Amino acid sequence: MRELLLSCPEEQAEHLSDALLEAGALSVSVEDADGDTEHEKPLFGEPGIEPEVLAWHHNRVVALLPEDMEPQDMVQLLGQAGVLDPAQVQWSVRDVPDADWVRLTQSQFGPIPVGERILIVPSWHKDDVDLPLVQEAGDGLVRIELDPGLAFGTGSHPTTHLCLDWLAHHVQPGQTVLDYGCGSGILAIAARKLGAGQTLGVDIDEQAVISTRYNAQVNQVQVQGLLPDQMPAGQTDLVVANILANPLRMLAPMLANRVKPGGHLVLSGIYDWQADEMIAVYSPYLPLTVWQIRDGWVCLAGQRPL
Repeated sequence: MRELLLSCPEEQAEHLSDALLEAGALSVSVEDADGDTEHEKPLFGEPGIEPEVLAWHHNRVVALLPEDMEPQDMVQLLGQAGVLDPAQVQWSVRDVPDADWVRLTQSQFGPIPVGERILIVPSWHKDDVDLPLVQEAGDGLVRIELDPGLAFGTGSHPTTHLCLDWLAHHVQPGQTVLDYGCGSGILAIAARKLGAGQTLGVDIDEQAVISTRYNAQVNQVQVQGLLPDQMPAGQTDLVVANILANPLRMLAPMLANRVKPGGHLVLSGIYDWQADEMIAVYSPYLPLTVWQIRDGWVCLAGQRPL
């Protein structure tokens, strides 16, 4: 593929960028033509003050061209649109090396260990010979195969780590589980692999429900993926909700009442400075305490009185 490089003053940069996209460029970026020289200048001034024009004094507008478009044809199109004078504009072309963008993207997502018992493995790493096998040598290791996708919960976020770590330390064989706001289903899948019994994954996003069902099937565990209005009545031994503070406030009565007497509630998606308020919100239903804090996020856990 090739890039078309056009020089222009700051007052033309935004208009030229828009015109390139309209003419068929795959992408457009603006660079400082004086970059890496003594004339290089910062784009922004004082903190919080945005310039009127998002460009430098001397600009290089870079357009990625489709394979079937010649650079001179793009310049002519811009001339016909009155954006520039083809006889006066300074332009050049540079080649973009071929790359396997899928592999480059996948290389950013490697296996993610969570504590000592859980390993999250993207599908493109599942056959890596240097990774431990499932429950190898009876060490109780849990491997979860999960790819980055549309639904939240790939195992990389601190709140997901906190919930997974809690599950690894506390899930008892046969316990029933409700993962509310299940996203990818990672917490529900982990609970099943750690020995839990009947497990529900519930989310208001239909795509998340689909992801949960798919990921459960890939990991060879049974998890019911449901929308909220499909939830059966009843209570579970463990309710986990990794959402955000505002919905957790509104859901407090429902989530707490879904916990069996003697069961546990685990919440995350909460900043550490929100912990005291969230504990107060849930105090009429069950006592919560801070279980762990990680990177400014907190995991709250509590047991419903018998």
